[in-house]
Amino acid sequence: MKSRLFSIVIYMAASLSGLLVLPYPFFLPVVDTQSGFGTYRAGELPAMMTLLLGLCLLVIISEAQGPMANTKLIALLGVLVAINSALRFIETAIPGPGGFTPIFFLIILVGYVFGGRVGLLMGTLTMLVSGLVTGGVGPWLPGQMFTAGWVGMSAILLRPLMQPMMAKHQLTKGTGINPEIIGLAVFGLVWGFLYGSIMNLWQWPFIAGPQAQSWIAGSGFFVTLQHYLAFYMVTSLVWDAIAAIGNFLLILVFGAAALRALRRFQQRFVFRYIPDREKVSG
Repeated sequence: MKSRLFSIVIYMAASLSGLLVLPYPFFLPVVDTQSGFGTYRAGELPAMMTLLLGLCLLVIISEAQGPMANTKLIALLGVLVAINSALRFIETAIPGPGGFTPIFFLIILVGYVFGGRVGLLMGTLTMLVSGLVTGGVGPWLPGQMFTAGWVGMSAILLRPLMQPMMAKHQLTKGTGINPEIIGLAVFGLVWGFLYGSIMNLWQWPFIAGPQAQSWIAGSGFFVTLQHYLAFYMVTSLVWDAIAAIGNFLLILVFGAAALRALRRFQQRFVFRYIPDREKVSG
């Protein structure tokens, strides 16, 4: 119980720290734009990286001290992160259209099957390892790690919605459209837009553009939000739409097979000891 509570506290700390850093344009009244982008955010990358890696290490240590199944799960997580990093390397070597990327396919499904804690680690470590492999280390990397972690962590929220739908689907002996795959595909579609819109926040205040699309120091929350939406619609909507549609199609086509494989692994990690009543009574 204490170990589980400790893990929950760590995950909450990771999420809250990201929420305090990424949406800063909506709440920070003044930014020293004279000193430039690099000077203003010079200390952000090492601070956020240290925080994130420290939290991830605490989570892994906490999980490893649990039952043997947890250590096996950590090993599986390492394999899945390596696969995702390889996919991102291929994506970098052979760029796809717009913002299309295959890495969120596994992040979403792993979070859905194994839970929010594993989903958070899957997203965070995927971005870290793939960033090192592809040379994508920069001030944007902590934001990518936080946001991808949220993608994996939030996937478990679909379970309560999917369970009654899957019960009805099983009553019809699996005929018709699988609601679980449709739900996950729509979830990937939504996160395709959310991921891009969140990741724009780290650089938006430092991009010169029309006043109606620019960050203005001291503006109220709603004015800032209006400017950001105008900026997003012009610069990122099409790019993120391609990423969102890519997530949707990947899950729609390959989601069922991937879910079966992940659940087979999950079943091997979970066991229940039932004592022999005859031996106990004897």
